[in-house]
Amino acid sequence: MKIKSYPSILYFGTPVVLISSKNPNNSDNLAPASSIFWLGWRCVIGLGAGSQTSQNLLRTGQCVLNLPSADLVGSVNKLAKTTGRYPVPEAKIQKGYFFVEDKFEHAGFSSEFSETVEPLRVKECPVQLEAIVESSYSLAANDEIQKGKILIFELKINRVYLDKDILLNENPDRVDPDKWKPLIMSFQEFYTLGEKINYSTLAEIPETLYNTPDRAMAMKS
Repeated sequence: MKIKSYPSILYFGTPVVLISSKNPNNSDNLAPASSIFWLGWRCVIGLGAGSQTSQNLLRTGQCVLNLPSADLVGSVNKLAKTTGRYPVPEAKIQKGYFFVEDKFEHAGFSSEFSETVEPLRVKECPVQLEAIVESSYSLAANDEIQKGKILIFELKINRVYLDKDILLNENPDRVDPDKWKPLIMSFQEFYTLGEKINYSTLAEIPETLYNTPDRAMAMKS
């Protein structure tokens, strides 16, 4: 039996991503997010318009999407209520957020240089995606109360880095889903993937048939 419901949030389960970006003073910001999805070598993220990450993306058009594995949950949790905005916006103060200048150090992460963008990569994350902003727009643009408060960014991936430990048969272009255990956010709690429960007919389709021009362009750069 189902009931009519009005949840405050609809986070039914998405991967956690740590978005690294450059602050106006060229220091490095690192922010956890989970409103994200991918299509080909493009992805869409949703962020509060007033966040430091949003302001950095609008200004520089660059970021790195670092995907933590489940074993990094402790470090990710240290970033959960931090912000790179100073002074801290009132709305975030009410939720317990506090300003941190060096988020890499605060979370115990180390950094490494990127090849195609300025923001740094999180060395400990098994998946790192260098990206540029293709477009951005306001969510709920037709709602006078909500418009301008949440921004949607379309990102194009320039470079992908994968840890060898999650590769399928040492193929540099294939991830083994039995080895990759991403950190998942579901209704504000942390989870990860379990064992495969059934064979998928979609797995019969060669991954190469999903190749896009973005991938081909990235391979030439």
